Amino acid sequence: MSEAVKENMQPEQASAQVSVRIADAASVDAAITSRFSARAFIPTPVPRDVVEHILNVASRAASGTNTQPWRVYVVQGAKRDQIVNEVCAAHDAIRANPEVAGEYRETYDYYPEKWVSPYIDRRRENGWSLYGLLGITKGDKDAMHQQHQRNFRFFDAPVGLFVTIDRVMGRGSLVDCGMFLQNIMVAARAQGLHTCPQAAWNGFAKIIQPIIGAGEDEMLVCGMSLGYADETALVNTFHTPRVAVEAFTKWVE
Repeated sequence: MSEAVKENMQPEQASAQVSVRIADAASVDAAITSRFSARAFIPTPVPRDVVEHILNVASRAASGTNTQPWRVYVVQGAKRDQIVNEVCAAHDAIRANPEVAGEYRETYDYYPEKWVSPYIDRRRENGWSLYGLLGITKGDKDAMHQQHQRNFRFFDAPVGLFVTIDRVMGRGSLVDCGMFLQNIMVAARAQGLHTCPQAAWNGFAKIIQPIIGAGEDEMLVCGMSLGYADETALVNTFHTPRVAVEAFTKWVE
């Protein structure tokens, strides 16, 4: 550790972190397990200081050599609406002419080029379970399009977040961003808020980044809807299953 780092450390702060005891473990667990991708929000505004608090808490996420590669753009009001309108128009244009899709490319591969089991099975179960709940049949392309476009309306959430990283960073920074994003979602639960992380925005970075003021040296990682979930919405009763611990864990002794 460099002398400069030693001089800048606050011993009492470090000591406090080490000695913290979680008195209400059930609330910590509940904040994690009650997180889900909310797909309907009410228009109640989220105070700026609450969003700032969530981001401040989330910033304690681990990152390789403390690079903290994330940049966050909070969109509300007119800018939020501009993004919604322009991206929805592009989404409609792609529906009308699929060749237009070539104009909108993701800057990194979120999903694999070739799907294999068990991942494709889980993906299909997720999609058809959601559509089934909403009464959208397999051949109803109009309804599917409209439901997909709900992503680009932030599911009516009043706050949208866009997270970027510098293009010079390596793939490990995406892992760092994942931990940061999870912190945001869990910290939001502590404030009575819900979220929906959305990779769906990634293909429309060329529209979004100029509006939010992100530079060409930045890469869009994902968007996120943030707000108060609509507790009366049928879509918010949809909760995805999780495989049992023994299915993904191997004990090595």
